[in-house]
Amino acid sequence: MLPEDLDFNDLRFCLDNYEAEKIFIRDCGGYREDGEYHLEGKTKVSLELEGRKLDFRKNETGLHILVDSDGVFNFPLKDIGTRLNTGFTIAYERFDESDRRIFLTHGINPYDPNLPEPKSSFLRNIIDKHLMEIYFKGRINLQFHSWFQQPHWKIWTIEKATFINKVNS
Repeated sequence: MLPEDLDFNDLRFCLDNYEAEKIFIRDCGGYREDGEYHLEGKTKVSLELEGRKLDFRKNETGLHILVDSDGVFNFPLKDIGTRLNTGFTIAYERFDESDRRIFLTHGINPYDPNLPEPKSSFLRNIIDKHLMEIYFKGRINLQFHSWFQQPHWKIWTIEKATFINKVNS
């Protein structure tokens, strides 16, 4: 988990400093326009971003997701500050030597030297009853911020100093 008050700053930092590979947005399920209930979410956006620029704009009409300056989705931001908005989390996509995906539970040190290096990181949030995932190439580095719930649930921040030092070296 990342601190909610840094959500849009973290999103801006990641988009400006890491290569976005894919964006995925779906609703969280529920009642559809036809009155039927669906447990699974309906995909709204699923785009590979190779050679394209992902960006966002936030104003009084919401959070606008842009690809190559064209709007692809708008979150009205009705649920900010409610339990329906979860704040951003970061997860890593890792594969073992036989190319099988590795799934980790909570409480695992993401910097455990026994784990393979992540192929990608994904920033995830639930906003206005929609799940948004943005995949970035490689590892987005984190640093410990505080405990959400000891001993397994930590709040992390994106490590900006190491990244800036590497760029300036």
